[in-house]
Amino acid sequence: MMLGVCHAEDITIRYNGSQAKVTQTKKDSVSVAIDGATVNIESLYESHKLTLLLKGRSDDGQLNLKTNGKAKLTLDNLNLTSQEGAPFYLKNKKKIEIVAAKGSENTLTITACNDTANHKAATIWAKDKLLFSGKGTLNIIATGDGCRGIKSKKDITIEDLTLNVTTSGNNLGEKPFGPPEGFQGGPEGGFPMEGDSIMRGGFPDPPRGMPPFDMSDFPGFPGGKPDFGGMRPEMGDSIGGDFPDFGGGFGGKHKYVASTKGIASKGKITINSGNVTVRTSTAGAEGIEGKEGVVFNGGNVDVLSPDDAVNAGDCIEFNGANVIARSTGNDAVDSNPKSGFFSPFGNNEQSDEPAIVIRGGTVYAWSQVGSPEEGLDCDFAALIVEGGKVFSVGGGMGEMPSVPTNEGAKQPTALLIGLGILKDEPIYIYDANNKLIETVSIPFSLRRSASIVSNPAFKLGQTYTIKTKGYERTFTFKESFTTVR
Repeated sequence: MMLGVCHAEDITIRYNGSQAKVTQTKKDSVSVAIDGATVNIESLYESHKLTLLLKGRSDDGQLNLKTNGKAKLTLDNLNLTSQEGAPFYLKNKKKIEIVAAKGSENTLTITACNDTANHKAATIWAKDKLLFSGKGTLNIIATGDGCRGIKSKKDITIEDLTLNVTTSGNNLGEKPFGPPEGFQGGPEGGFPMEGDSIMRGGFPDPPRGMPPFDMSDFPGFPGGKPDFGGMRPEMGDSIGGDFPDFGGGFGGKHKYVASTKGIASKGKITINSGNVTVRTSTAGAEGIEGKEGVVFNGGNVDVLSPDDAVNAGDCIEFNGANVIARSTGNDAVDSNPKSGFFSPFGNNEQSDEPAIVIRGGTVYAWSQVGSPEEGLDCDFAALIVEGGKVFSVGGGMGEMPSVPTNEGAKQPTALLIGLGILKDEPIYIYDANNKLIETVSIPFSLRRSASIVSNPAFKLGQTYTIKTKGYERTFTFKESFTTVR
């Protein structure tokens, strides 16, 4: 076993244009190769944490790091751009910590991701766990087609630092889909189009916990009959969601070879503190995606995406962060647990396993596209509200979004059906004494929304008023979950 103790950085890398200079204080069991501004490092250490300090600027440079043990990368005013493949390509077997030095401004940029066969289609690509920390700023920019911001095969944790992630390229390539040879078609009316449980030709019975379904409340369905008019959701590669328009026949799951997501993990994503901003701009490019769940413990998080702003294949937890999740073309927050996925063949009772749990903080989940997309989408799994300020905006399935049951609304929660949203027009919440509880302004207009509202000030048995320009409703919490029409 190789052991080593080093009080300073084991390796310091200074980028200067087309060249990189490396100072290596620990040489045994660590090999370094330099090719212009590309630095290749391989470490055989298993118990020693390899430490690197990175400085300077290059418009065509990379760090390729392969390590058997843990590593810590401190960025001190680093500005590194790669013209092809990941600026940071990390083949790690254990956790790597990426630290933005106190007061520093660091920027990593990727401009092309054609070499996706080598898994470099991200500004930071990692094989194992990542921890982002520090008292500085880290800007992650992906401009190339198929380029993600941050991609890891394992868990991602973020704390303390200011992290800004922006992707702007197009999705790169598609895997074909279609009916198997000899297939004669599916159920009459076709299969459903994504986890929101939409079926051509009719709707299933609502699961336990949903309010009574009244088609007359929804102006988009004239005469109470749904007419999608060729509408189809955007397609991505999230688990359990985003299906193509099957056109009444059979279809397989559509998957982009490389969609330009912001932060993506095959494990769990946890944000403990700091300031995180994510912007994506291409259909199918989700903002934050954790296949095994997303956890917001603290900090400030602002996500804007044409697809799901926050997506997970497991539970999404809000424990104390201030989160704004906004989608221009899909769900704002979308949890797709296997237990809650809709099936056209029955067994659609709402699962007791939670898809979204809100315990504290602020949760603004806004989908501006209208029905059938939602602010908070749980498929057929449970939504639990235990605390925090919640204000969602969306359409839902005929204005029937994912809602908590009376048991799941441990903090009184209201569903507002038909709330008209006017861009930047304040929405006021008052108690029975006309005391202002909260004011929310939404940065877009939506003629009729199905909005979920909860607040720590809400008390069972008390009366409240929701008021905005052109809308006013007064209601009483006779039950923990109340529908307001």
